[in-house]
Amino acid sequence: MIRVLLADDQALVRAGFRALLDAQPDITVAGEAADGGEALALVAELRPDLVLMDIRMPRLDGLAATRRITGDPALGGVRVVMLTTFELDEYVFEAIRSGASGFLVKDTEPEELVRAVRAVVAGDALLSPGVTRRLIAEFAARSKEPAAAAGLARLTDREREVMTLVGIGLSNEEIARRLVVSPLTAKTHVSRAMVKLGARDRAQLVVLAYESGLVRPGWLG
Repeated sequence: MIRVLLADDQALVRAGFRALLDAQPDITVAGEAADGGEALALVAELRPDLVLMDIRMPRLDGLAATRRITGDPALGGVRVVMLTTFELDEYVFEAIRSGASGFLVKDTEPEELVRAVRAVVAGDALLSPGVTRRLIAEFAARSKEPAAAAGLARLTDREREVMTLVGIGLSNEEIARRLVVSPLTAKTHVSRAMVKLGARDRAQLVVLAYESGLVRPGWLG
């Protein structure tokens, strides 16, 4: 059973998400929080698999709460997905850089929300080929000049190649077609790169690809 924590200051949003998620046979809402402080307390108490975290909340916003969750080794098994009203919210890239596994707009289709919850818990971060690629490219362009990441030296040539393709937004299936290998082989290379670089998930691997200069904004394959 996938255990989800809802963190949003709008009770109506939480109620809608709860009704949808609790209706699934493999998902349950373990708790609700109206601000980032409550979210942190409940995450420590309940240890959910996933937190659906609103960016803008009183007392402690979702971005600060996400940093604390992803920065705590004791909460390494907790994934965070940011909820935003706008597709290109200025805080989303910073949230992903801080360890969030992706983001969803609040008016996403119900089936997409359910699919997203399952995907993130399975380790497949929310990096849709469209919106997230545009977001990462836009905000990476504003960041400082990339510095070479020492960890890249630990990657094989194929792992660096696969990491580059992950960085431009390709899925495992698309990487497999590009390199003429099986999707399982592509997934294995992605997983090995994540382990060697200490990335929590695929989202952080994308950020590392940009920050190391392995991928530059505009290289959208």
